[in-house]
Amino acid sequence: MKNNLVNVNQNNADVIIDLRYASENNFTNHRVFHSDECYIHKIAFEHLCRSIEISKKLGLKLKIFDAYRPIYVQKALWDKLPDPNFIAPPDKGSPHSRGVAIDLTLTHDGEELDMGTDFDEFSRLSYHGNLEISKKSYKNRLLLLGIMTDSGWDFYRNEWWHYQLFDSKKFPIIDDVI
Repeated sequence: MKNNLVNVNQNNADVIIDLRYASENNFTNHRVFHSDECYIHKIAFEHLCRSIEISKKLGLKLKIFDAYRPIYVQKALWDKLPDPNFIAPPDKGSPHSRGVAIDLTLTHDGEELDMGTDFDEFSRLSYHGNLEISKKSYKNRLLLLGIMTDSGWDFYRNEWWHYQLFDSKKFPIIDDVI
């Protein structure tokens, strides 16, 4: 376990892994993460396992878009969208760069639930509590929020997909080149 990071891919976690920044399917339209491996801090992994179990109980599965994010990835995202409402400045450090944040959604039978926006929609429509989305999407966001908060995660108000451990700044930035 390097720097307290757990490789989710190698731990038989019953999740779908779709690391968007390890592909061109992201807001930069470029691959910015040089690994297909999904890492997360060992404490966050414990919370993720709880989230997986709750989702299963409801007949759902989690789909992970992003977890640990090295500094070079944080910098590439900031260079493309230097908006602190959605991307943390690299020098400040993101909870992702500490290994204690995860971006995800819910799926049913392999299909993503409608959350009202896509992952990385950087607008007010992505905010928790936004009433401009459909009733179905609102319920789906509340379902994800309930699963994640019941599992011990804190949420970020501006992004329905982002969850992090409480007191995330107490964890050091991990600057591994993965």
